Amino acid sequence: MKRLATVTVLAALGLRLAVQYGDAQTRVLSRPKLGARDVEDMMTTLSNWGRWGKEDQLGALNLITPQKRKQAAAQVTDGVSVFLARDLAKEDENSSASFTHRMINTGLAAESTSAADAYSFTYHGYLLTHLDALCHLFHEGKMYNDVAQDQVTEKGAERLAVLNMKGGLFTRGVLMDMPSLWGVKYLEGSKAIYPEDLEAWEKRSGVRIESGDAILIRTGSWARRAVEREQAVEQNFAGLHASCLPWLRKRDVAIVGSDLATDVFPSGIEGFILPVHWVLIRAMGTPILDNCDLEALSEATNTRRRWTFLLTAAPLPVQGGTGSPINPIATF
Repeated sequence: MKRLATVTVLAALGLRLAVQYGDAQTRVLSRPKLGARDVEDMMTTLSNWGRWGKEDQLGALNLITPQKRKQAAAQVTDGVSVFLARDLAKEDENSSASFTHRMINTGLAAESTSAADAYSFTYHGYLLTHLDALCHLFHEGKMYNDVAQDQVTEKGAERLAVLNMKGGLFTRGVLMDMPSLWGVKYLEGSKAIYPEDLEAWEKRSGVRIESGDAILIRTGSWARRAVEREQAVEQNFAGLHASCLPWLRKRDVAIVGSDLATDVFPSGIEGFILPVHWVLIRAMGTPILDNCDLEALSEATNTRRRWTFLLTAAPLPVQGGTGSPINPIATF
């Protein structure tokens, strides 16, 4: 009788494991295989064009209402801030982005009474922490809110420029720490993050993404760069799969950021190198924070067991600018 009971328990356990394993397999097999046509459709189905009027140039930043700012301000209880930008390093000719610092006046001359210098940025790319404005990307001749791409000339962007964001970013930030979710130091190259992964993070953290939030997706990019060469990291990197786009639209996020380029790369979608980038900016009007350093923020959130904070950032008010180098600040 005892042996029969043991066999019955083991059989039940085996069945349960088989069902669980089968469910896991089904989830993996059911993950969408998106193509260019699907991304093209999302340009329309997820669009915010006209939502805030035909003349709107703020896009999803309209979701950061006065009430949202008050909610964000209430996040500050410890009075501790963590900066999210990488230190600006001298120009690296092998990188897709660069920063040049040139001294004009120094203290070496006896008659000198001041120091002065000049900065030069090539910031769009995979290295410098920056904000992408809504004039940054074109598709089929259009930018966000049906603005023609020829509004961007050698003089800069006539519409949708970063100047529209000179009021700054001030909202509730949420760190979605994917390596922490999976118990690894960093995500391997080409690791895709799917909607169910974002929901698994919500369940684990107890934080639900709300309208007007800024979400920061940590993949562990900077931890990976400490192990691998920069060129290797730029060849493939973890990030959001394009199937996350309807989820982001449904949650009405105001800002999306990450520790690299937000997208998984390669994207696996012919014709779209960074489909999440293109749909967020061009269709949804959602500004992106690229190349944030989220390592210290990960430590701060895990120590506190709290993944929400006040996120602030102020882009340079450049007339016609397509974005700005930026230093986002998380305050607890």
